[in-house]
Amino acid sequence: MQKHSSKQNWLLAIAVIALAVVPLVVVRGEFSGADAQAEEAIKELNPSYEPWFNHFFEPPSGEVESLLFASQAALGAGVIGYVIGLYRGRSEKKAKDEK
Repeated sequence: MQKHSSKQNWLLAIAVIALAVVPLVVVRGEFSGADAQAEEAIKELNPSYEPWFNHFFEPPSGEVESLLFASQAALGAGVIGYVIGLYRGRSEKKAKDEK
């Protein structure tokens, strides 16, 4: 059983890496976010459009923006992992107490 599980884990890891790398190899050019694409589409449809709100904070560079985005993603993943672990621990404790 352990050998089968290890093989399955390696296949899943390879699949995840492939899902991350294949788009970078296949799609040429610069990737842009959905916000930038939406802004371009709106300007194309209605060049006189004025946004309702402006940014209250503009990062000084793209690197800082990437850092903030990655930090936000890491914090969210940490919270989700904590909650999943908490509920799993509670269910295991409950199952152990019922025995």
